[in-house]
This record gives sequence, C-alpha cells and structure tokens, in this order.
Amino acid sequence: MNYKWLGLLLIVTLAVAFGLHAWLPSSGTPVTPALSGREAGMQGMPVKAVRAWREKTATRVQAVGSLMAGESVILRPEIAGRIAAFHFSEGQKVRAGDTLVELNADEQRAALAQIEAQENLERQSFERIQAMRAKDLISQQLLDEAVARWKNARAQWDRDRVRLAKTRLLAPFSGILGLRQVSIGDYVSPGQALINLEAIDPIKLDFKIPEKYAGAVGGGLKIAISVDAYPGRSFAGEVYATDPRMDEGTRTVKLRARLPNADLALKPGMFARIDLNLGAPREAVFVPEQALVAKGSQASLFRVEGDKAVMTPVRTGERRPGSVEIVDGLTGGEWIVTDGQLKLRDGMPVMVMNQAAP
Repeated sequence: MNYKWLGLLLIVTLAVAFGLHAWLPSSGTPVTPALSGREAGMQGMPVKAVRAWREKTATRVQAVGSLMAGESVILRPEIAGRIAAFHFSEGQKVRAGDTLVELNADEQRAALAQIEAQENLERQSFERIQAMRAKDLISQQLLDEAVARWKNARAQWDRDRVRLAKTRLLAPFSGILGLRQVSIGDYVSPGQALINLEAIDPIKLDFKIPEKYAGAVGGGLKIAISVDAYPGRSFAGEVYATDPRMDEGTRTVKLRARLPNADLALKPGMFARIDLNLGAPREAVFVPEQALVAKGSQASLFRVEGDKAVMTPVRTGERRPGSVEIVDGLTGGEWIVTDGQLKLRDGMPVMVMNQAAP
C-alpha cells in the first residue's frame, strides 16, 4: 500500500517539473506570452523603426522619351517628270550637295535653248535701238518697248534655267539615306515622296518632365539614357532647348536634348529611359519607402516620440529604389516606423522591437 502512494507522489512530482520546464527557456528567463489586442494597446503596439538619415544627393528626374534625327527630310520633286537616274544606294551615307535623283530634262533643256535665243535677239535689238535713240533718230517710246522686251526675255530665261535645275535633286545636308519609294522610269508628280534622308550624329531626344521641376531646367543640363536595344549601356548628352509653352493637359514641360552618336547605334524612333541631373549635390533627408502612409494625395509617416507614435505629414522629393527623399516634415535623425504602421493611430503607445540604423 505504501508503494502505491509512493508511486503516485513520484508521478505528481514529475508532472510539476515538466510543466515548469515548458515555461522556462534554457537561460532561465520567462518567455512573455502573446498579448491580446487590448493588452498590446496598453503596453505599446510592437513596431520596427529606423532613423531618418541625411546624405548628399543631386536632384534627379526619371523620364521617358523618343529619339529623333538631328535633321530629317523626305526628298520630293518640285516639278513633274520621269525618273532618269539614281546616284545613290539605299542606306548610303551622302554629303550635302550630292546629286541623288535626276529627272528626264530633255523638255526643259529645249525650252531653255529657245528662250536663250530669244533673249539674245531682244538684247541685240535693244542695243541697236539704243544707238539710234542716242542720235535722236527714234522716239523714247520705241526704246522703252525694246527694254521691256529684253527684260521679259531675260526673266523667261531665268525661269527656264531654274526649272532645268529642279530636274536634279540634291542632298540638302549630310546624312544617311533610307529606302526609296520609286524606281527608274516612274513618272512622279510634284511633292511625291522619293526617299528619306536622316542626319543622326548627333541625334536628338524629346521628353517631358513634371511642372514642379520647370524652374530648375535649362540649357546645359546633363542627361544619361538607356535603350532596350543595348542593355546595360548608357548614352550621355545634354539639354539644349526648352519649350516655352507648358502642356496644359499633363502639366509637363517639354525638353530637347542632343547626344553624340558617332557609332550610329541610336536610331530615330527608339524609346529611351532618361536620367536627368538637375544640379549640384545637396544634403537631403531620406527614409525607407515603406515608411510612407498615403492618405489621398497627402503622404504621411509615423515618428516615434517617447513611447508614442506621432503621425507627421511630409512632402516627398526624389525617389530611389527602397528610399525616398523628405523635402518637408523631417530634419533628420527622427525615429520612423517602418513596420506595423498600418495598425497605428496618431498618439497610440508603441514599443520599438528593433533600433537598427538604415
């Protein structure tokens, strides 16, 4: 009977010891049990926080735009005619003044020869009448009529000489030819597209930036761009012109930049991602991007003051991967809630679970 009570006592002792061990960690410090929502509100909502930090930065604006040729033209004849010859190959580099296309000029040459003979006859007639007038053998009216006929013949000669010149289409600037739209023997009309000519070194870039940066833009600003055709490669250039009129619909200002393109890697029409540097380095306050709480159009965050969370409206500036500049609302060094802020309210007690610098 005594053995029976002794065994029962041993079982109770082991159960009590096992229960205490479950509540004690290896160090012997009790583990805090999970708190209910009400208990957490009384002791402080657990959050994570970091200090807002200051660092030197330059204002940079990210934008997108389209590349365009430095100069671009589609060659079109000014007169009708049949194409007699091409003096180029498609895709060829040409220099300003090179003859590219010739139209059949037989009719224009004949007309010019005819009026040239007429002009020569009228000039000789004028000279004879002028000599007779000097001797007072004829009236002044006859001399005036001879002068008018000679001037009219010269004007027609000039007109036909210009028409003959228009049968030859010249390159207006140096560049690269595109693909021709017609063939030898085609009859073309005035204004019909024949071939495009592009000057792409340097190449131009048009893009827009938000209105708030309008006061900081101007000629000489440096840009860097990237294009999908050359992953990992950056192309440098600079802004040289700003459109004086702002887009009323998007509230943006249009800029135009110029980029060297000696290897002709960049092509008109390419989509470009732009990084625009708006000035010299300056010191600014940054916080992790996840700390921001958006309410409508107003950005806010929670500062930790003592043991309470204080909602603080802020104005943001430059954005980087993972962080954002605070233009107004912080001075740097404040503890900012980065995790748990979605459950906070202004003035709520908090308990910072970590205090690691960013």
